[in-house]
Amino acid sequence: MTSLVCEIPAAPSAIALMHFSNRLTFETDCSDVFSSLEAGAVDFVLVDVRGPVAFERGHIPGAINIPTRRLTVEGLADYPKTTVFVVYCAGPHCNGANKAAVKLAALDYPVKEMIGGVTGWLDEGFQLSVEQAAKTAIGCEC
Repeated sequence: MTSLVCEIPAAPSAIALMHFSNRLTFETDCSDVFSSLEAGAVDFVLVDVRGPVAFERGHIPGAINIPTRRLTVEGLADYPKTTVFVVYCAGPHCNGANKAAVKLAALDYPVKEMIGGVTGWLDEGFQLSVEQAAKTAIGCEC
């Protein structure tokens, strides 16, 4: 009897190697971002693509806030085309990071998604930075 796991055979090793290697060119994880930040090896721009209110309530230390709709030629004019952006949003339930990655790639910037987003960051036991202004902020710019 074949299990549900093996009902569809695994890909040959060479194809699996290509597939999983390619995935790593599109994504990074919370642990790698944390370790890079801790080591001071920051050769990327970490971008929280949620709205400013969500950003103020808690974001990854070192991140800047650029909501997806502000990822434009004009909004990114200060960044050379060689800038590697790492984008994240709320978590696996949110496709904001994917949408941001599409916009950045369309603008010809190298980009990776930090899989897991804020949810993944917290699941790893890492802390968020919180802005004092969040206590009085209302509304949302998403």
